[in-house]
Amino acid sequence: MNDPYEGSIRAGENPFSRRGVLVLVVFGAAVFVALLWMLGAGMSLGVGGAGGSTNDGGGHAGGRGLNGYAAMADYLERRGMTVRRSTSEGVLEKPGLLILTPPAEVDPEQLDRIVANRHVIGPTIVIMPKWMAMSAPAQSGGRKGWVRLAGPAQVNWPGFRDDLSLDRRPAGGRWNMIGLNGVLPAPGAVQTGSGARLVPLVVTDEDRVLAGFIDDGGFYPGLERYGMRATQIGEGNERTYPLVMVFEPDLVNNYGFARREGALLAERLVRAAAGSGEGAVNFDLTLNGHARSANLLTLAFTPPFLAATLCLMIAGLVAGWRAFLRFGPAMEGERAIAFGKQALVANTAGLIRRTRRLHLVTAPYAAAVRERLCHALAVPRGLDVAAGEAAIDRAMTARGLDAAPFSVVAGRLRRATRLQDILRNAMELHGLERTLLK
Repeated sequence: MNDPYEGSIRAGENPFSRRGVLVLVVFGAAVFVALLWMLGAGMSLGVGGAGGSTNDGGGHAGGRGLNGYAAMADYLERRGMTVRRSTSEGVLEKPGLLILTPPAEVDPEQLDRIVANRHVIGPTIVIMPKWMAMSAPAQSGGRKGWVRLAGPAQVNWPGFRDDLSLDRRPAGGRWNMIGLNGVLPAPGAVQTGSGARLVPLVVTDEDRVLAGFIDDGGFYPGLERYGMRATQIGEGNERTYPLVMVFEPDLVNNYGFARREGALLAERLVRAAAGSGEGAVNFDLTLNGHARSANLLTLAFTPPFLAATLCLMIAGLVAGWRAFLRFGPAMEGERAIAFGKQALVANTAGLIRRTRRLHLVTAPYAAAVRERLCHALAVPRGLDVAAGEAAIDRAMTARGLDAAPFSVVAGRLRRATRLQDILRNAMELHGLERTLLK
């Protein structure tokens, strides 16, 4: 005869192997940590791939249109530089080269504060805006992030480097730098700058400045080798960093990277501005509307909070490992209310003891003992309490028992209020009952 339970899981057996449980726990923990990291990094799982794309047609390092600088960032990475496209305002106070690509509607006073603070933090390149752009329609073959240039934008920044002036007029279209030259992609509206302390780095054939750095008295050998006039070296001991202004963005944007000379010029400007200093090349995206504030999940994986997070993770792993390697099967818990009359009585007694109302059961207990004795001694029914207890006392006298009368002990029990008195009289009454029923 076949066993009906053959091949099935019996009671008490573990339906999962130890290896299977370990794989499930490790996989679940890894997925949970990855989810936390993705949430902290601001990523999403929308249709079509990861969310949060910065390829929105803007003039920044995430833009792949003509006015963007994605080509510049990719090229510098391929040339061995560490490039970061930062959406956190913390990058504004970090060392290393910072490249700012502010839009025309930026707050000029905020931009001026950023540049002033960077003077003692690290070198800075500010690429001025130029074009108004609108998305290229998909009907005409445009892809995501592609734009159409709608003409020059109006740039008016009072409060930012008021010692400099911006000019826009047609030019020959050629640019020159020491050891390098090329052609602008749109010579009809060339953007140039001027200023008393501006040292030219890239100029037109008419010697109008397309890019230059500010002569603030610092010593910048990387830039001075390409400077087209002498600079004043300061006497202060405080280490300062240069500010490079690129007035014509078509020199280094995706529009300008259509020619090889544009890529070479961009790399030369970056390396000259960075000098001998180490650190990443940080493209700021916060001024272009892609600022992302830090949340608790981001902070949890950022020093110095990273140490506490790692300690919690290790503690969780240790606790899980100890639970995984426990000795023997899990103990089965006892029932809160057991089966049987004895368990019922025990539970009731425990409830009365917990409520501290023992004095309420003294009279019922004495009455129960009296009824049992009256029934056992064949005392006539219908007698009152005093008569019944008197009959029990006579039975004790007839048997020659040398003990306190039943009526006296029962009276003491009914009047008792303290736990010790209740227990003593109840035990004495129980002893009388056992003696009389022998």
